[in-house]
Amino acid sequence: MTTTAVREGVPLEEARRRLRSALAERCAPGRAPEVVPLGARDVRDDPHASVRPAAMVHLTSREVLVGPWGGDADARACGACLAMRWQRLRSRTERDALETGSPWSFAPHWPEQPSFVADAVHALYEAVIGSPGPVPPGATPADRALPQVSCLDVATLTVRTFPLYADPLCPHCGPGGMDSREAAELALVSRPKPAEDTYRLRPASSYPLSPAALANPVTGLLGAGTWLNVTSPTTAPVAGSVFMRGYAGLTDVTWSGQANGFAASRDLAFLEGLERYAGTHRRRGTELLTASYSSLGEDALNPAHCGFYAPETYRDDPLVDPFDPGRPIPWVWGYSLRDERPLLVPARLVHYSAGVAADNFVFECSNGCAIGSCLEEAVLGGLLELIERDAFLLAWYGGTRLTEIDLGTVGDPTVRAMIDRAALQGYDVHAFDNRIDLAVPVVTGLAVRRDGGPGLYSFGAGASLDPAAALEGALSEVLTYIPHLPGQVRERQGELEAMAADFTKVLHLKDHAQLYGLPDMAVHVAPYHEPRAVRPMAELYASWEASGRPRTRDLADDVALCRDELVRAGLDVIVVDQTTPEQRRMGLRTVCVLAPGLLPIDFGWSRQRALRMPRLRTAARRGGLRDTDLEEREIRRVPHPFP
Repeated sequence: MTTTAVREGVPLEEARRRLRSALAERCAPGRAPEVVPLGARDVRDDPHASVRPAAMVHLTSREVLVGPWGGDADARACGACLAMRWQRLRSRTERDALETGSPWSFAPHWPEQPSFVADAVHALYEAVIGSPGPVPPGATPADRALPQVSCLDVATLTVRTFPLYADPLCPHCGPGGMDSREAAELALVSRPKPAEDTYRLRPASSYPLSPAALANPVTGLLGAGTWLNVTSPTTAPVAGSVFMRGYAGLTDVTWSGQANGFAASRDLAFLEGLERYAGTHRRRGTELLTASYSSLGEDALNPAHCGFYAPETYRDDPLVDPFDPGRPIPWVWGYSLRDERPLLVPARLVHYSAGVAADNFVFECSNGCAIGSCLEEAVLGGLLELIERDAFLLAWYGGTRLTEIDLGTVGDPTVRAMIDRAALQGYDVHAFDNRIDLAVPVVTGLAVRRDGGPGLYSFGAGASLDPAAALEGALSEVLTYIPHLPGQVRERQGELEAMAADFTKVLHLKDHAQLYGLPDMAVHVAPYHEPRAVRPMAELYASWEASGRPRTRDLADDVALCRDELVRAGLDVIVVDQTTPEQRRMGLRTVCVLAPGLLPIDFGWSRQRALRMPRLRTAARRGGLRDTDLEEREIRRVPHPFP
């Protein structure tokens, strides 16, 4: 559609025409830029679609954006990429108005355009298209290598410039094509490690991340910015967030880093944000196969192996429907590490904020999604997360008494410092060996408020081939939550007390952890106050350290051990590559790992697949923790406290 065909009477249309005319008067013949509006219509249904990719001037109600300009030859982006990034950063109200067609009104003469605004836009436009163009202001080479967008505030004439990543879903810049069996083929390759007890090949600070491009209010890939909490007494948190459209509308997706310094936390926050960016929606620009399970035969994973909800959930919950093997749904290609073959996986199980009406048989989360410097590193991270959550749920729902780790025998200064910081907040810290039937070390951490007040319990978990790293991960997670938990419980006390009386009121992720801030929930934490034994750390993991843990200094061997543990338990291991073009540029890989049959972590009491799965009943017997399978009457039907 050409600009002359754009109908009258839409927001920003008159202002767009006025600015376009003013620039034509000021520019040399043939040099006047096309002007397109932003925030007038959903960019997915764009009346300016034919000219937007090449447009250099973009008019919003508050600013004029000039660009994209500059950028290395391998980092090109277009005006449509800019529009897509910009729209994702709008407020909930604005995005709903744009994307759901909510009624709105508009001011036909807004924004005002006195002649000095047109002069400023013209000067900025001429500056960025000149030769040589301006030097990008980004603080890092990665930021300066990207195309840039300069933002002119029409009220103050302030100019700010931000880097822009091409959007992989842009019809002009995205890779396109079909998801294919061939592209899913993968093989684990040798990855030498710097040390045998190291499972990351490079530190988070070494990646060529683009901080300005990842978080800024105009083109930010992950969100409009980051914030840090200088008052946190236990960690140095850095976080950011963005609205992502999912099953039930716009969801605020937060990403964060929790290290002992703000610089390290920011790097970790960006990596978590990039992992969620790839995991929430498929961002590879490839079209998915849509077909029914019954038509795919052995090429497809049976969703039943990953668990379904109880029949009454499908009866009572309007957001979900039972799986129908005859109904066409979207599928993505993954790869079975057990069978060494490509396999189709329901997209609903891989991208946890995406979905269509036909595949609403389950709500997934980020469980098994991981990011790393290579395929092997990402797969190991995903496997460890699956094993950690499975072990936690097995112990919780099985009422299993675990062996407590004697923290007095742990001399690591980082762990000692964490215990001391928790004590300063009035909490005693405990840690438990949470292995059930798999050899991989899993540690559950628990902080208990000494005076028994609000915020009584905080749980966390960690898994690693290095028991010390599993312990540190579990305690770090615990310490992340305890500064805020008492206040959260006081703020929601009435709601939480209602949940304690009626578990069906436990609906959201935050409900699970905050519920156990209530002193009244102490009765359900009794198994953790009555450990099977209390043993020194070195004694608990002596056998693992002597003969279980790989010592080859090859990351591929670490992955193979986790895979083989799961295969011996009768499970498959399926890897779906989620890596986006932006991540490849940064030297990152992102995957979703599935092990159908492991207990999946779910949030919301009516949506607990784990309670119905065979493994809940058999794993403790397989692990030698009991003589018989768990009987139905022995299952603890109490919401888990996993944060």
